Amino acid sequence: MAKDGGCCHACATCLLCLYSCRWSPSKKGMKTSKCDCAWFFFLFCVCLFTLAWLYLALVTLNDFHLLNEFLFRKWEWWLDWSVVMLSGTATLVTYSSLLLVLAFILQLCHQPLKIHWLHKVLLILTVLVVATAFVGLEIQWAEQWESAHIALQATGPFLHIGAVVGVTLLAWPVVDCFYRTSRSALGVLLLLLYLGIVIALYLAPLGIDSPCVMEHSQLPPKPALFGHRGAPMLAPENTLMSFQKALNCGVRVLETDVLLSADGVPFIMHDEKLTRTTNVQELFPTRAHSNASSFSWSELQQLDAGSWFLQKYPFPTAQSFSSSEQATVHAQKILSLNQLLEEAARHNVSVMFDLRPEEDPQYEYLVNVTVETILQSGIAPELILWLPKEFREQVKKRAPRFQQVYGRKRTNNETNKLLYVNLPYQNLSSTEIREYRHDNISVNLYVVNAPWLFSVLWCAGTSSVTTNACHVLQKMERPLWLLPPATYQMIWIVTDCVSLLLIGWAFLLLKKWSRRKESSGSDSDVLLTKIHSLLSE
Repeated sequence: MAKDGGCCHACATCLLCLYSCRWSPSKKGMKTSKCDCAWFFFLFCVCLFTLAWLYLALVTLNDFHLLNEFLFRKWEWWLDWSVVMLSGTATLVTYSSLLLVLAFILQLCHQPLKIHWLHKVLLILTVLVVATAFVGLEIQWAEQWESAHIALQATGPFLHIGAVVGVTLLAWPVVDCFYRTSRSALGVLLLLLYLGIVIALYLAPLGIDSPCVMEHSQLPPKPALFGHRGAPMLAPENTLMSFQKALNCGVRVLETDVLLSADGVPFIMHDEKLTRTTNVQELFPTRAHSNASSFSWSELQQLDAGSWFLQKYPFPTAQSFSSSEQATVHAQKILSLNQLLEEAARHNVSVMFDLRPEEDPQYEYLVNVTVETILQSGIAPELILWLPKEFREQVKKRAPRFQQVYGRKRTNNETNKLLYVNLPYQNLSSTEIREYRHDNISVNLYVVNAPWLFSVLWCAGTSSVTTNACHVLQKMERPLWLLPPATYQMIWIVTDCVSLLLIGWAFLLLKKWSRRKESSGSDSDVLLTKIHSLLSE
């Protein structure tokens, strides 16, 4: 066995145990059937399927806080579901990848690929789980497909290199299978499929359009940072502590949400209910699920708006607070809009907000009270980035110095000249961002937390981003990577040429070994025939 298969007996036994649940290497004559080949191809596809889901799961991490908040509002049970998703995904990827590696090693050891029925069941379950995840994403979170498209722009050049390395490593088992099947129709089909994939990967960079493939001199200025609800990774969102942390990060704009209390005081709160970010269930248990706007300002001031941050740990950074920082967190209260405006005016930074809820029948009253509060606060009107779209014309007449920000793309028959737009980062392509920049339209994209995403948008030329991670993005002096087109072209050509040489070397070497084996087999057959004839005489 050691001589014939190229693997020691103990190694072959171990591999067979893991893959086929057999404790002894194959006997002569046992071969890989067509059914076994089909299962091997299925295993290969499952591995690619799980890797694709892993890639998409990593992309969604930029927005996962939104999903956590959505699920809390639905179930009222807080959990960082990204940990659950990544743990499950890592398990499936590891299992299918290890099984595929085992299959390749067994192939090189000339052992039949008799996969055990338990592995078959687990592979089918893996496909069902991952398929369910993809379908769920399409139904509940379809915008993440556009996020994945942007991620491909960021990682495309590196995925291309990794894929070329992968198919180059696959050359050995593929060519070995081709020669060992005596160039049968199945072997030829496998070889043609492999070569087709190789050629497609070699030409893939023709379809890669990454904004960060540019000359260093063409890099646009770094986007300004808007603090999304302050700095919610560093302090409880929408509290004075959070906004002060954001100001320490150098943000240009404080972004938040405004609601109106029952007695007409505009206050800072994102959710329409208070259960996620306050202790309302302790102080007002019978009204805990009432809208925040049904509480008076004096009642809202009684609530603790900080302790939840240390109990639920919405971001990992919350676990590293010192004793003094924890005491500051426990002391946080709900902010009024006037308090936020005073803080912004003190640091000469702008404020941008949504007015909620937009479906409120008294929404015009909310707009009027908010405008009046701003005008009486003493903040410079130019520091107000007015985002609400309803009753915009009235606001323009009453406060003409407010900076009007539009939450939509421009239209072909645009009557109002757009100077500022505020959109989800998925809604504008790199080409559109460049066009807006060329036309002197400031583009703010939200919510951008991951450095890779910030890098792509920076290269594309966005003016600013709304972020939860101002402390991370503040430290970035350049995009994560920036390649001049000539350099990238050289890397592409060199990678493809090296891969082609290695694949050619595998073909030649295995062809030579195959001929030696055939020659050795013929000599042995002649010798055995002569011995048999002598014994017969």
